[in-house]
Amino acid sequence: MAGVTLTDVAIRAGVSQATASRVLNGSSRRPSPAAVEAVRQAAEELGYVSNAQARALAGAQTGLVGLVVHDIADPYFSSIASGVQVEAAQRDRQVLLATTLRSTEQEIRVVEAFLSHRTDAIVLVGSRLHTDDGRRDQQRLTGLLERYRGLGGKVAVIGQPLPGTHTIAPENRAGAAALAKALIEQGTTDFVVLAGPQKLATAVERTNGFVRELRRAGHKPLAVVPGEFTRDGGYEAAQQMIASIRPERRWGACVFAVNDVMALGAMAAFRAAGLRTPRDVLVAGFDDIPTLRDHDPGLSTVGLPLHEMGRRAIEMALAPDAREQSVTRVAGRVILRASTKPPRARA
Repeated sequence: MAGVTLTDVAIRAGVSQATASRVLNGSSRRPSPAAVEAVRQAAEELGYVSNAQARALAGAQTGLVGLVVHDIADPYFSSIASGVQVEAAQRDRQVLLATTLRSTEQEIRVVEAFLSHRTDAIVLVGSRLHTDDGRRDQQRLTGLLERYRGLGGKVAVIGQPLPGTHTIAPENRAGAAALAKALIEQGTTDFVVLAGPQKLATAVERTNGFVRELRRAGHKPLAVVPGEFTRDGGYEAAQQMIASIRPERRWGACVFAVNDVMALGAMAAFRAAGLRTPRDVLVAGFDDIPTLRDHDPGLSTVGLPLHEMGRRAIEMALAPDAREQSVTRVAGRVILRASTKPPRARA
């Protein structure tokens, strides 16, 4: 492995050494996508690591930590980032933040950039994709992280586990099932699920956990509506639901959105359609993002300790035994607020 050179990579990829250098070492002159893919694949197959990267990670610590999130505008990620920042500061580390906008290709590029910036550790936050492209990119990411760790880098993940990493894994299925059970116990019998994108592992886990608990109790959802994992995605999914089900006033069914920002978008769509929460339709979410404190009516949800998850990720990544893989499960807590208060309880 140590003897692999840039020339070897260029020959394997069928490009010039200059082109290979532009791809692997960074350049304002960007080669064609086909050349970029060929060079990266050749580098992965040969196990190539640039001399600069090897020297950086083999030397003294830089005091830098790389944090990778899907979307910093989403309160879920910003809350976790706050915990990362607090713990990193206590350990005299500076945080470099990058967003991927849910692109696995961009995630790989960010990890490559953090490696070149000599970060002591990398924290990856976000769900994995259940698609062929997503699985292929995850294999590439796993290989890159393995080489990074081999050079002394440390990695922590918040989401689905990746091989060889410390992982903080929210119990999405169990949390969603507990929420469904609590809603059934308070007398709710009709449900709609705003399921998020079915290529996203977190959305699938939460949808499955909720629906399975409904079926266990003898219920089934009136509809399962996919959508983007965003506020606008929740708004549009709720509009689709309204168009297909045509709920009347005092409908009384509960709409479960697989994250809070989708739930808030759905509530906005219901208001626009003349439906009030909770008088006409009940709404629940998942995550307990901080912005819910100022929302009226209060949103029922499954609370995750987001700030603590970020803090714990840094603690795990920088621990002396951080090279040993571990998975820490994080249970959610059902929080019932006014948005799911059933009509008869308000009589």
